[in-house]
Amino acid sequence: MNFTQKEILRFSTCGSIDDGKSTLIGRLLHDSKNVYEDHLASLQETSRRRNFAEELDFSLLTDGLKAEREQGITIDVAYRYFSTPRRTFIIADTPGHEQYTRNMATGASTANLAVLLIDARNGVTIQTKRHAFIVTLLGVPHVVVAINKMDAVEYREDVYNAIRDAFSDFAQRLAIPDLRFVPMSALKGDNVVTRSTSMPWYNGESLLELLESVYIGSDRNLVDLRFPVQYVVRPHMDFRGYAGTVASGVIRTGDEVLALPSQQVSRVKALVTYDGEVPEAYPPMAVTVVLEDERDISRGDMLVHRHNLPQVERHFEAMVVWMGDQPLDPAKPYWLKHTTQTLRARIDEVRYRTDVNTLQRMPAAPLTLNEIGRVVFTATKPLFVDAYQRNRETGSFIIIDTTTNATVGAGMIIAREPAGRLPAQTASSATAADMHAHSGSITPEERARQLGQQPATIWLTGLVGAGKTAIAYALERRLFDLGATCVVLDGENVRLGLTRDLDFSAAGRAEHLRRVAEVAKLLNANGVIAICAFASPDAAQRAQIAEIVGAKRFIEVFVNAPLDWCAQRDTSGLYAKARAGQLENFPGVTAPYDPPCAPALTLPGAEITLDDAVARLVATLRTHKVLSIAVKETP
Repeated sequence: MNFTQKEILRFSTCGSIDDGKSTLIGRLLHDSKNVYEDHLASLQETSRRRNFAEELDFSLLTDGLKAEREQGITIDVAYRYFSTPRRTFIIADTPGHEQYTRNMATGASTANLAVLLIDARNGVTIQTKRHAFIVTLLGVPHVVVAINKMDAVEYREDVYNAIRDAFSDFAQRLAIPDLRFVPMSALKGDNVVTRSTSMPWYNGESLLELLESVYIGSDRNLVDLRFPVQYVVRPHMDFRGYAGTVASGVIRTGDEVLALPSQQVSRVKALVTYDGEVPEAYPPMAVTVVLEDERDISRGDMLVHRHNLPQVERHFEAMVVWMGDQPLDPAKPYWLKHTTQTLRARIDEVRYRTDVNTLQRMPAAPLTLNEIGRVVFTATKPLFVDAYQRNRETGSFIIIDTTTNATVGAGMIIAREPAGRLPAQTASSATAADMHAHSGSITPEERARQLGQQPATIWLTGLVGAGKTAIAYALERRLFDLGATCVVLDGENVRLGLTRDLDFSAAGRAEHLRRVAEVAKLLNANGVIAICAFASPDAAQRAQIAEIVGAKRFIEVFVNAPLDWCAQRDTSGLYAKARAGQLENFPGVTAPYDPPCAPALTLPGAEITLDDAVARLVATLRTHKVLSIAVKETP
């Protein structure tokens, strides 16, 4: 049987000590016929020596350490593999002791699903809540609550219902996308692989049936291409490839990709794997990317689609599970390993700690072993990150002690707070308050006389695809021919430089426009006409831009075009992605567009020619006395 063709499900088991995690996994392996006969005979002999009442102590199949077998508990994370005709499984059997919470977090960090065991005799315990919170924090999308040892409570339905209801009440405070319950007895085999006859009141699937059928196709992020480069493959002078594992998204031959941090653009020439070339690659495929152009790309760089960028951050916040025996030391630098980058970082602040038993926030203090808290970091160079909730691969990192090289923490990056408007024009910090604007010896009137124009910011707003950028550059050509001094600022060029560290969230877009407004203001201060082409869909944002630039210099031009017409002209595929729900904050589709109430000029984008649009703009500029009579007319 070719196991490589079957879907792989990674799942972890967790719960309080003695809830039966190792026994459950042993039963799964045994009843699904995944134990070799010689191994089974050895375990039967060990079970007899330990005077085990049953034929086999199933926990011996996973408790591999000597200390575990002597104590009858799980200490380390035990990984086991088995397969059925439908799926291949990778199991992480994690310890239940509170002191081994770090091991439990390690086992759950890569899981698609968590099996959370509850002893039917004890119900929901503090450790149950602790593990449920950590599973949620780690973004495990599917949780199966296995209410075990039902044989010890005579398979009573009321006991099962009470535990199910108690956990459901607690789970309402957590974000668990897919929550299911199964009553079982791992020792007897009830509802583990086969359905139990002892609980006729339960009509659901057995645990193995759930594991085989749970849908995990949408668990991986297939939208945001993130390809961290592991190393450069250079076997001879005629081949240069960039090897790595696809963290998220899909990369195809012919795709236009952008390299971070250099911002270099190229196209994918070939995708090479151990078995030869493939037309596309997706997570978690290991692949070597060959580009059409030679680019300066090395380990730690990342290939992405140019219209779908991660956050580029040195300063960020994360939820941290502390795993070090020594407390976190804010005065000490640490190594951070994020995708294929390893770099130094400092701890700026511990904002708070979380009481995992009550989910309450506790006062900030250095984290100790197994504690969880919100921490602020500053790295020595930018990381290419996404929020952990969106992308587990680029949203996670580990913390390494620079002295011992031991892993002392695991972090999950938090999404930045959304913002619907531009940040305030005036900074509130003491440093900004102490700064003052400087003026040179050349007055605005002198610049206007020499240049033969009055400075202004022409702000072209409208839907994506309405033709704003084409009009902006055509206007620049016309004004240049007339002898005017002007500069075009358009979205893509600005994104490739001035605002390349920003994402496409509401906050990222707002800061993007704020920076453009400040640049336009500086250009105007030096007598230059700024032509800005940006969708800028929020009317409040445009009002703030006008305030930054100055109302007398701000000329708003609405390029009005129907949504369907803009979508038909779109060659980048952005409208298709937005309509498929793959792009957030996309004007007109997944976000509103606020048309200007009183623009200086409205251009019907779907009906007007480029020449006519430019002629109307020049006339408007003359009306606003931006172009003086000294500016020459075209011969």
